[in-house]
Amino acid sequence: MKIGFIGLGKMGGGLARNLIRAGFDTHVYDINPDAMDKVLEVGGSPADNPADLASRVDLLFTSLPLPVHLTDLLIDKDALLTKMKKGAILADVSTIDPKTARLLSEHAEENGVHFLACPLGKGPAQAEQGIQPIFVGGKKEVFDQAKHVLNKISSQAIYLGDVEQSAAFKLISNLVGMTNMLILAEGLRLGEKAGLDPAQLQELLADTGADSYQLTLRGPMILQNDFNAKFSINLALKDIRLGVGMAEAFKQIAPFSALASEYYKKASEAGYGEEDCAAVYKIFA
Repeated sequence: MKIGFIGLGKMGGGLARNLIRAGFDTHVYDINPDAMDKVLEVGGSPADNPADLASRVDLLFTSLPLPVHLTDLLIDKDALLTKMKKGAILADVSTIDPKTARLLSEHAEENGVHFLACPLGKGPAQAEQGIQPIFVGGKKEVFDQAKHVLNKISSQAIYLGDVEQSAAFKLISNLVGMTNMLILAEGLRLGEKAGLDPAQLQELLADTGADSYQLTLRGPMILQNDFNAKFSINLALKDIRLGVGMAEAFKQIAPFSALASEYYKKASEAGYGEEDCAAVYKIFA
């Protein structure tokens, strides 16, 4: 099986390197030559352009920043779906909304291509190590064809149903995680104002109903004043906006997520956009 990978940023680059390390015949492309070089240091074959790559692989991964970048690449400007082999599989690991996932799936089928929405469960470090879950949506028989590859670059590839379900799950996960990060930042600042020792505050919170993944992962970052991005403010803001848009499309109220969007926007405007989402803590000073 020939595998292609377009989009070799922090997430895509890690996954592509793991495909190469696992021994797959992997062909890669990115508009950024440095990103290409970081992957090719491990192995793999470079492609001159996306169309050339898409035309010669059996399984094509895409990892791009925004839904519009995917639709431009696959449907509108580059029309990459028309260049792919009939019967090939397109596996997108980007974070997209259910409406875009359905659009991509329909256009893929019109061109004889099978589409899997494959959002990722954690961050770049886990992508590099191949230890994060992949939440897959699409036709079950297509998932069964691709799961041996997906399992090689993840802790587990988990089938959730159709493409809308996997896209929705990723957005819900990020909405819950990022709103949790906000209330954690607020609480830690409040504890400091109350005269509590910050380290002891975190230790004790972890043994109460206030415990959370964000407290475990990002509480120590705040204590150490370490805001090197694992998942940046700007990425958090982008995903929250997608999630709020999804809620609006479903006519489902999501007031806390909408409020979270305002605070991450403030953090971005304050100059913390490329810092880790834990840096939202700074705006509570």
